[in-house]
Amino acid sequence: MPALDHLAKKEFPRSAKYDARWLVDLDMGPHPLWLLEDLVADLDLRPGMRVLDLGSGRGATSVFLAKEYGVSVVAVDLWVDPDVASAVFAKEGVADQVLAMRVDAHNLPFGRHSFDAIVSIDAWEYFGTGDHYPPYLATFLRPGGQLGVATPALTTEVRELGEIPDHIDGVVGAETAAWHTPDWLRSQWEFSRAFTSVTARAQVDGCANWLLWERAVLELKGETSSPVQGMLETDGGAFVTFAMVTGRVA
Repeated sequence: MPALDHLAKKEFPRSAKYDARWLVDLDMGPHPLWLLEDLVADLDLRPGMRVLDLGSGRGATSVFLAKEYGVSVVAVDLWVDPDVASAVFAKEGVADQVLAMRVDAHNLPFGRHSFDAIVSIDAWEYFGTGDHYPPYLATFLRPGGQLGVATPALTTEVRELGEIPDHIDGVVGAETAAWHTPDWLRSQWEFSRAFTSVTARAQVDGCANWLLWERAVLELKGETSSPVQGMLETDGGAFVTFAMVTGRVA
């Protein structure tokens, strides 16, 4: 059965409304809307909130936040031209809700208490795992504000394994050192003392979801295989998952 036939997952009813071909055109990795919809279940987003989409890529997650939750979004990414993202927002009718900016995640040009929530989907592993970063980011949240992250994760810490599993090392390489377990991320955020409460969990069927999406992407692109597909098929959920982490400030 074609992979595309499996994309309307009951666990993600909001995401099912979005055309797979549209997402593939904006594709930069795992299914971003499945990750975001799952993460938002642990957050409290309400219409009118100001949200920072950190590492927003080509804009799919920002469109989703604006349309599905009625929030105002600042979409920031270091590698994507803001004009490219802005064109996506205009075409999707959310240009009045979403502002695109080119920003370095370690040098955010915002004042203290600028946002009601900050979300980061499939980007945290590139800039957020240093011990200094969660408390730095917390300073941009208003009292009671929320930080939510969905990031590739492992079921066991690499340092406990003593090595990166070969099938992951061959695709991700040394960057795997920035993939952590949900428990590791929870502990790091709690020790930062920047949050009054922290939650962290592994996404149910995280590896399988990623593989399903990778197969659909290949199908739409007319390709038969990819290194990521091979990695996920070999792994089968033994090591690869996604961490859903949230924190709330005082």
